[in-house]
Amino acid sequence: MSGNRVLIAGASIAGPALAHWLQRRGAEVTVVERAPELRPGGQAVDARGVAKEVIRRMGLDAQIRAACTDTAGAYTVDVDGNVLETYSASDDGGDGYIAEIEILRGNMSRVLYDDTRDGVEYVFGDRIAELTQDADGVDVTFASGDERRFDLVIGADGLHSPLRAMVVGDHEKFVHHLGLVLAFYTVPNEFGLDRWLIDYQEAGRSAGLRPVGDSSRAIAMLSFSAADFDVDHRDVDAQKRLLRERMDGFGWETPRILAHLDDAPDFYLDQVAQVVMDRWSSGRVGLIGDAACCASPMSGQGTGIALVGAYLLAGELAAAGWDPEVGFARYEERMRPFVEANQEIGRLHVSSLAAPDPDAPPPQEPDMDAIMALAERAINGIELPDFDGVPDAR
Repeated sequence: MSGNRVLIAGASIAGPALAHWLQRRGAEVTVVERAPELRPGGQAVDARGVAKEVIRRMGLDAQIRAACTDTAGAYTVDVDGNVLETYSASDDGGDGYIAEIEILRGNMSRVLYDDTRDGVEYVFGDRIAELTQDADGVDVTFASGDERRFDLVIGADGLHSPLRAMVVGDHEKFVHHLGLVLAFYTVPNEFGLDRWLIDYQEAGRSAGLRPVGDSSRAIAMLSFSAADFDVDHRDVDAQKRLLRERMDGFGWETPRILAHLDDAPDFYLDQVAQVVMDRWSSGRVGLIGDAACCASPMSGQGTGIALVGAYLLAGELAAAGWDPEVGFARYEERMRPFVEANQEIGRLHVSSLAAPDPDAPPPQEPDMDAIMALAERAINGIELPDFDGVPDAR
């Protein structure tokens, strides 16, 4: 073996982004994805601050910007649709509430796949069924029955990572529910939506509509507070029943949005959660993105963490001569403070949406200076080394 044959589980964003950088650093890369093809659509994702620099270094700035949703900004409204607050995509240098780089998850995945597919082996409709590692490599058995050996295996397979379960056992103990449930799905744009997101919030629930760059469609976004969550993330019928039950009686356009629930081609509902682990690797198996350190959608930085993590992980592994112990440790040392800042942003955002407790004392005024400093760390608070001396195929 060459010493740098790498298997990545997951072909959403973190997986293909990591494949891009591993290939450039000289690795032989295979990506396995259990879905039969790239999954289209999905929620809008953002790139802010240092993540935009990673995109530039990938050489994909033009392609990603061309696929953006072209959202101009966001309005928060009252129950009658009257505008309460306005946020522009140009706020904070394009790194504000609505980022200048905002793209549907499926479109981002497509750009990354198209960029890597000629030099990376993609295996769709399959998954890792078993793996066994030793000091020199990892033996992998796929669900298809194929058996192969790799030097490293990386899980980029999301919040409910099956690879994490194989490596650490009871992996759901690392998934921390934040007390909120989020749902979104595509609806016909019968609401007069143009380039502006609209959001209505009241008493621990919210309903919103997001433009997608296609005037005939929009993405509906619904959320509600929930102290616990025990619906299987694969049981779509149970998820839809729960959403109808918890959003019943909510105002604004919510009844019209729910009327399209059964026709939605891309329904998604899950707990808003974070993954908190002491280590993101075990031997020759590592984790990246949501599988390692999900900050939750409420951080607005899931894609940023995936892109930055991909750059750093590939660079550190190559700089360490593909020694997993050294490479994984250096990657985690660089990433962890950045991740922790983003996880704190996610928790603060969720707490700001919670229904007020009438018996609780009045909340203290937030320390805006501290919050702004935290936001800066979450957006730009990590160094991107140049990795001088490390191979770069470009």
